[in-house]
Amino acid sequence: MSNRKYFGTDGVRGLVGEFPITPEFALKLGWAAGKVLSKQGTKKVIIGKDTRISGYLLETSLEAGLIAAGIDVVLLGPMPTPAVAYLTQTFRAEAGIVISASHNPYHDNGIKFFSGKGTKLPDEVELQIEAMLEQTMTCVASDKLGKARRLENADGRYIEFCKGQFPKELSLEGLKIVLDCANGATYHIAPAVMRELGAEVICHACTPDGVNINLECGATHVDSLKRKVLEHNADVGIAYDGDGDRVMMVDHQGRVFDGDDIVYIIANQANETGQLGGGVVGTVMSNMGLENALKERGIEFARSKVGDRYVLELLKEKGWKIGGESSGHVLNLDLIATGDGIVSSLQVLAAMVAQNKTLHDLREGFTKYPMKMINVRYPQGTDPTTHEAVLAAVANVEQKLAGKGRVLLRKSGTEPVVRVMVEALQEKQVIDFATEIAKVVESVSS
Repeated sequence: MSNRKYFGTDGVRGLVGEFPITPEFALKLGWAAGKVLSKQGTKKVIIGKDTRISGYLLETSLEAGLIAAGIDVVLLGPMPTPAVAYLTQTFRAEAGIVISASHNPYHDNGIKFFSGKGTKLPDEVELQIEAMLEQTMTCVASDKLGKARRLENADGRYIEFCKGQFPKELSLEGLKIVLDCANGATYHIAPAVMRELGAEVICHACTPDGVNINLECGATHVDSLKRKVLEHNADVGIAYDGDGDRVMMVDHQGRVFDGDDIVYIIANQANETGQLGGGVVGTVMSNMGLENALKERGIEFARSKVGDRYVLELLKEKGWKIGGESSGHVLNLDLIATGDGIVSSLQVLAAMVAQNKTLHDLREGFTKYPMKMINVRYPQGTDPTTHEAVLAAVANVEQKLAGKGRVLLRKSGTEPVVRVMVEALQEKQVIDFATEIAKVVESVSS
């Protein structure tokens, strides 16, 4: 990824009005993508977006660029990221584009691409688009221009897809659910799905106004959801992020269930019904308690680098289906090709109904290890993680942990920061050991 000029691990992202999130760049990006994609297939691209106000600006710019390159455009309006991936497949489109900055505030935005298979664009295609961005923009002849149309009932199509991922013999009748849609892309999808499956739904943060997306709500801010669950005496609370590809949950006691908990519950249910088909993939940040709990049930566990694209790569490599990140990105490749907050939450709800258990009880057998993470800044161009003193400090702590914990040093992909993470059985030990290593990293970085 380091040789990319514009594309990061999740497309192009930044502050609206500052390069590259400008109308001029979006126009050129649409054209460049169109030129690359026009060499093959259907010459049709689907565009969806979340609810942030800048979506209008970027949508029209991308649309104009694609049309200038001879590509037909299908506009979905506000739709969750996984919905765009799904509809790209079902419409046999050449690619799907999502305009979203996920869990970021409204003043950020981003543009990311899906292949016709509903997965992230192959690296070689992204590199071809980057190369085309360096060319002078041209326009095809008038009779070769693309056309644009808005897809009617895109939300209805996706609602039916989501309902189809819930076991037909089960119902959500009798469940009271608080839904926090982050004032984002799931606001008109998730409540309909849950209600049509029989649940009583209390909506929270389901009224987007263009600037309130992720504002003290959603998967990255679950405090208000916890309060709502307790206030309404609900059975469960579910929070999605702004573009709907990640999910966090809250049980009837107000306890938060993150991606590790959700992966554990889904994998356990699949294992008990004979549908697991292999092991489970987490990341280097997945809690050690998850690994131990799965192994106790005879379920193999493997770790990838941080990022849902790396979880997906490892799942495909091993031929497994279920994986995810602590942040709430959960994958089940049997159901959909990308992380889907609504589908993942439905799998957990199905386990609750099938086993007649509360969300709290479904986590039985999984005890989280206390974790401490300290961020230490370092000068650009250096790598403190390879320094002799740091390696010695890590070895010293690992010796003291004696296999009953772990140490992870990871350089951030977005800023000059080393993340020092320690997990162990005792909280004081975790804090002491993380601080000890962080001080050494700091000393060699100053």
